[in-house]
Amino acid sequence: MRLRPFALAVAVVALPVGAMRAQQALTMDHLKKLVGVSSPDVSPDGRQVAFVVSKPNYTTDRTESELYIVDAAGGAPRPLTFGRKRVSSPKWSPDGKWLAFESPDSAGLTQVWLLPMGGGEARKLTSHATGVDQFSWRPDAGALAFAAQDSEPKAEGEAKHLATFKVGAQDMFLRKPLQSSHIWLVNVADGASKRLTSGVWTLEFVLPPGSPPSGLNWSPDGQKIAFAMVPAPESGKLDSVSIQVLDVASGRITALTGMKTFENNPVWSPDGKTIAYWQPRERRADLGWENEVHVVPATGGTGRSITRALDRNLFGAEWMPDGKSLLVAGNDRTTTGVWIQPVDGAARRLELGDLVVNGAFGYDITVGKTGSIVFTATKPDRPSELYVMDTPTSAPRRLTEFNAWTSEVALGRMERVTWKTFDGHEADGVVVLPPNFSPSKAYPLVLVIHGGPTSASKQGFGVMPQLMATEGWIVFQPNYRGSDNLGNAYQSAIVGDAGAGPGKDVMAGIAMLRAKPYVDKTRTAVTGWSYGGYMTSWLIGNYPNEWKAAMAGAPVTNWEEMYNLGDGNISIRYSFGGSPWTDGRERSYQAQSPITFARKIRAPTLVMSNMEDFRVPPTQAFALYRAMKDNGVETEFVGFQGRTHSSADPVNARERTRLWIDWVKKHIGEPRVQP
Repeated sequence: MRLRPFALAVAVVALPVGAMRAQQALTMDHLKKLVGVSSPDVSPDGRQVAFVVSKPNYTTDRTESELYIVDAAGGAPRPLTFGRKRVSSPKWSPDGKWLAFESPDSAGLTQVWLLPMGGGEARKLTSHATGVDQFSWRPDAGALAFAAQDSEPKAEGEAKHLATFKVGAQDMFLRKPLQSSHIWLVNVADGASKRLTSGVWTLEFVLPPGSPPSGLNWSPDGQKIAFAMVPAPESGKLDSVSIQVLDVASGRITALTGMKTFENNPVWSPDGKTIAYWQPRERRADLGWENEVHVVPATGGTGRSITRALDRNLFGAEWMPDGKSLLVAGNDRTTTGVWIQPVDGAARRLELGDLVVNGAFGYDITVGKTGSIVFTATKPDRPSELYVMDTPTSAPRRLTEFNAWTSEVALGRMERVTWKTFDGHEADGVVVLPPNFSPSKAYPLVLVIHGGPTSASKQGFGVMPQLMATEGWIVFQPNYRGSDNLGNAYQSAIVGDAGAGPGKDVMAGIAMLRAKPYVDKTRTAVTGWSYGGYMTSWLIGNYPNEWKAAMAGAPVTNWEEMYNLGDGNISIRYSFGGSPWTDGRERSYQAQSPITFARKIRAPTLVMSNMEDFRVPPTQAFALYRAMKDNGVETEFVGFQGRTHSSADPVNARERTRLWIDWVKKHIGEPRVQP
């Protein structure tokens, strides 16, 4: 299981958001219009792109998704899966005759379906008893490999009433033992399937949010499959993921490098001689080290990094057709950087303009066999659409118009801001100004702090900051140390300094903005979810007189308890240099825990949490709430149902947004004209 993280002398670079027409204000009702565009896959001849379109249905409280196709040259997109409300992962067969995708069967289990591209209805290919986690076409298009969890063991007699199991290093909400996930093969012609692997070990899998699980990658000759292996299905094995190669005919499994240090996502070169994969810098499995792309001979050996000079945290690697370079992607300043990285030599960045490729722990971008590059992206004034670059030097072309409605809405202008930190780093962040911004007014300042911390706020369309800007607030999204957009030195500066250093970074950014005459220095609110909730809790306890209001969502408040009860204990242990129960490190855990400073909090604070959050257990939120309540601080605690880190269903996601904004509005007010 993988946990992905869990200035001016300040320069301002503005990205215009279109001419201000007679536009309507953005409201919560516009959430119904938002369309998601994702998962593009290019046909083998490069002429068509399949992708997924998702829309919220507030009546059923589900996000419904359909499969679409569009000509790469342009034209109107066409739906392919009429009547289906949940589809994902479209993948063309290597011969272009089929389009495979995932969708639930009548029992609600995810299966692989095949759509004949010459015409006809989709047919179910797999009927696996536990459903399918992922799949990959064999190069000859005659079969697919797929991953599936093992069935739970069947017990007889009195034993079937037993409810005990070994827990291991898991989260506190585990209710039954996790089963291993293994590789199967299914024939396209008749749907017959057979098991290829077995054992206590498991394929890597991820509890969302997080990057997609490491894929099953076939060798070009169809004889072998490279994959990521975990010794056992528990989160405590995070630092022992290794790349293995399966010989399909014999069943023999061979370690690729012999290293067991969080290797992931193997991809075979077109000539079959090299495998590229991801691995954290310095082979560290904590939150503070960049992910690099390595290459190694397909026969095995010691891998070498090819992206060290690029100095960015990379979560995308796909071979270009020439087999001499890879497409890589990662956060870069306040956008997404995409580069062509040769196996030997310097990377070349693609020119994307103001497009921000979708993704955080894995990017929605792919390379066609003809060399075209297809991706989904947002702009400052536009939610997700599908784009194509005919070659790496071409200008991107937009292929869809699903979210053109935003041109009718007044949106806030985005700016990149930079500032110096206390120890000499250059930090950055995103500021969203209110629509119809006037420098003659004094605007409240509202912080929205990103989670991760291995993530970054970027200049792509975002609902929350735009809704807040519409309220008449200046919205500040700081990229504090630990963010992965400014290089390894900045990212790794958080190791052993979870809250104090990042807190100083944020306060320095606020000081920079408060120097502006249009920022109301007396009205500042701080908000965030997950690590953003942690930073909110840290800031209101360590800088208690700075805030008019706060919202701490899924907040980490006690690192010892997080280590004991959450699913990210391995990452936490690396980040703090050891366990809180050994080596005398208990004090360092306590010193970086917001609950230590909770008695100092003065800001009216809303606390929110999912009540079965496996990543940040709700006990963290309970402690913060009760500490504030007992000390006479105005506070409310709102819980959401579900075993998830944040509500993804449309109704509760909207309610979370409403509560978040309404709490700030109640305490911070509107802009006022300067005297």
